[in-house]
Amino acid sequence: MPFNLTGTGVAVITPFKADKSIDHAALHQVLDFIIAGGVEYVVALGTTGETPVLSKSDRMEVLASVIEGVAGRVPVVLGMGGNDTHELLDHMSSFNMAGVHALLSVTPYYNKPSQAGLYAHYKAVSEHTDLPIILYNVPPRTACNLSADTTLRLAADFKNIVGIKEASGDFGQIMQILNERPTGFQVYSGDDLLTLPMLAAGADGVISVIANGCPAEFSQMTRHALAGDYAAARTLHYRLLPLMQMIFAEGNPTGIKALLHARGLVQNELRLPMVSASAALNEKIASYLKTAGL
Repeated sequence: MPFNLTGTGVAVITPFKADKSIDHAALHQVLDFIIAGGVEYVVALGTTGETPVLSKSDRMEVLASVIEGVAGRVPVVLGMGGNDTHELLDHMSSFNMAGVHALLSVTPYYNKPSQAGLYAHYKAVSEHTDLPIILYNVPPRTACNLSADTTLRLAADFKNIVGIKEASGDFGQIMQILNERPTGFQVYSGDDLLTLPMLAAGADGVISVIANGCPAEFSQMTRHALAGDYAAARTLHYRLLPLMQMIFAEGNPTGIKALLHARGLVQNELRLPMVSASAALNEKIASYLKTAGL
């Protein structure tokens, strides 16, 4: 069947207990909350899930817990990336992919590969799996940019490279991909704040952080925009805008965990080097949820 994931995906957090162990009960509560809110799919083990501080066994545990908690209600996309291509291929072979709908694979970080290196990396990933692959370009975190030309070349050359989560913030690059992409290749916003203009330019959806905490409002905003009702979409966008700014003020997932803690869904715990939100930010987020009626 042709690959098709449109609308709102959620980069799900990984809740922790006070001892920093994984809180599976809280994870299932969050999954129930966001699915009830109307999101179209979930993404396990993205950056928002604090994947850099999860061991391989932790990651396997989280994936199994997400699949159990979702229970087939929506598709599950698995974050599976790295800056050592051979290690990444080993991980892909060792994880149980039953219940996984697609992979989201971030560009190699820190070692700053060339475009030729990025192409070769994703070629190896593509040839190692039959699952659909969504590229993930986020230069502010990875220190390298997957160019529009390389994205389009990968989309043309490998049938299981089916989309890209674009978080470069470079609208010239994004619009080139949208304008020249092959039929069926999907483009997702990787930045909550830029989702509405990206949808207006022709993007297919978003992989969101704020939708962990405001799934109904954000997914409805996305649906309005995809339907061409930009007036309704703008109303929801600007209602959520201050909160979207707040949750990134002290880093991600610091802010979104503060929001979910204010909702009583998780403990406000992160693993180092990330730390919990300041008292001022916690108060600001909790206050805005009340005043905005969210």
